[in-house]
Amino acid sequence: MVEVLNTIHKQVDRVEVEAVNSKANRALFSKREKIFPKRASGTFRQFKWAVMVFTLAIYYFTPWIRWDRGEFTPNQAVLVDLDQGRFYFFFITIWPQELYYITGLLVMAGVGLFLVTSTVGRAWCGYTCPQTVWVDLFLVIERWVEGDRNARIKLDKAGWSVPKVFKRITKHVLWLLIAMMTGGAWVFYFADAPTLLKNLLTGNASSIAYSTIFVMTSITYLFAGFMREQVCTFMCPWPRIQGAMLDERSLVVTYNDWRGEPRSRHQKKSDVNAQSGDCIDCNQCVVVCPMGIDIRDGQQLECITCALCIDACNGVMDKIGRPGNLISYSTLNDYEANVKGESKNTTWRSFIHARTIIYSSIMIIAALSLLYVLVMRNPVEVNILHNRNPIFIVLSDGSIRNGYTVKILNKKLQPQEFIISVEGIAGLEMQVAGAQTDAQKEVVLTVPANGLESVRLFVRAKASNLKAEQNPFNFIVHNKNNSEKTTHGAFFYRPKK
Repeated sequence: MVEVLNTIHKQVDRVEVEAVNSKANRALFSKREKIFPKRASGTFRQFKWAVMVFTLAIYYFTPWIRWDRGEFTPNQAVLVDLDQGRFYFFFITIWPQELYYITGLLVMAGVGLFLVTSTVGRAWCGYTCPQTVWVDLFLVIERWVEGDRNARIKLDKAGWSVPKVFKRITKHVLWLLIAMMTGGAWVFYFADAPTLLKNLLTGNASSIAYSTIFVMTSITYLFAGFMREQVCTFMCPWPRIQGAMLDERSLVVTYNDWRGEPRSRHQKKSDVNAQSGDCIDCNQCVVVCPMGIDIRDGQQLECITCALCIDACNGVMDKIGRPGNLISYSTLNDYEANVKGESKNTTWRSFIHARTIIYSSIMIIAALSLLYVLVMRNPVEVNILHNRNPIFIVLSDGSIRNGYTVKILNKKLQPQEFIISVEGIAGLEMQVAGAQTDAQKEVVLTVPANGLESVRLFVRAKASNLKAEQNPFNFIVHNKNNSEKTTHGAFFYRPKK
């Protein structure tokens, strides 16, 4: 009898283990379920349409904006000129050695994202993230070709037929056209847009341009057409970081279960128990969600706070005659207060606290610093390099000669002539290296617009005028077109005595 009982217990344990393992395997390796979001309508949906149109217009049309900088520089308003090492942004030109401007802008963007997240949650993800914008655009095409949610689900489950093949081909062709426009718009930021477009159409563009368009087209087509919510959930690091940015004063999309529970389970209004909550369990908040989640389950990693569930729920509340905002933007403080029966709503003063003040201060300081450096930067930069091999030469008449390379950077949009002279040591004379000219007191150098020019100079001095092994003196660079003058210190070397 004991042996029989032991055998039964072992069989039961084995069945339980197999059941647990089977359930774990299903959870770990479950196939992705397709999401067919229903089109929502309401305030937040209209706002998302406006943001989508605005951001796409900026992206697609900015390379075509012209900005007259004169005959010597490109006339594209926004251009990253990799060949010449310039970044043009309307009236601003940034050189490679001025990448601290880009660093400052990135710092401002990062801190700004922290500020937005700490106040209104993942608003960046829900409204302005490129992944969100392009997924919205692809969904517009999908609904236009295949219909809204129920029609798309029915089409997906149906067998292959001529109408289904036609709709699928039409949808993917339109997706590819949008993806190609996306990749094409990207390369237009790195070359003159009209010229590059002509070269692309005639097959005369570089292989780099074609390969870049192919890569950007593939990424857009794959991410916005197929991966969609998976990019936000599994690839983007921001959902993990945002947890450190949120606090009890941050606005997030919230299901107010203190008002919605217990749910009435689709009962008619006349049959609803007086103790039932406002939620009728219609699942409209679920079917409009592009991430396929149920906001009534609480805050989730996948939620991008696009607020479409708020629009869907408000539409239902209007139909059944109940107050709106069963799902709403709310803070944890507001939620807990309402649970206790204290009516409370966030005001703009709620956003003024230590964290937002620190973030705002960092952004303001960074912006003012960049503005100050930009306004005060010198339109001419001079760099003097002393020749190291040899450091000096003793000439036949006993005088000492040192060699220097003078580089002048002209940040102006017109060519400039500069007069180079030296002072600080008596009897200094200059001669351009390789020139068949006598020593002179001044050298004239023409620098192209928005360009760099250099000249090698030999500077000569009498040994009797040199007081030490290292003798300080100055190069004076005077702009011939105006009164601007730049002084750059240097050293003149002589042999040890």
